[in-house]
Amino acid sequence: MHNNDGIDYTEIRKKVSKLFIAVLTKRLPVREALIRFPKNCQDKTIIASWHALCHLEADEELRMKDNLYRQEQDDYIEFISFTLSKGEELPANIINAYSPYYTEALTPLTNKNSKGIWQQLKRFLCC
Repeated sequence: MHNNDGIDYTEIRKKVSKLFIAVLTKRLPVREALIRFPKNCQDKTIIASWHALCHLEADEELRMKDNLYRQEQDDYIEFISFTLSKGEELPANIINAYSPYYTEALTPLTNKNSKGIWQQLKRFLCC
């Protein structure tokens, strides 16, 4: 499954699916899953998936108060996980839901030197 850049992201998506499953089964905290996301990935499906997990983390308090909301969000995360497990792109409506607000995921960079840190800070401040 190729993205617009011609790179096959099938295996990366399958690995990200495993992170989603670990979160859903409570074997992995959301924050840890976010840290384990692929570094410097330009796949729109991976980026949208990263933001879906960010929203899951941000909604923790609401999820505890509202069971219906929690179940709907879990179903949404499960759908994303299932799609990723097949190595497929997420539907355009999911990708487009995040694209107006974020240009790329703020996933950890592989470059740990000062240039990498400045790049990450720049991406954080610009989004």
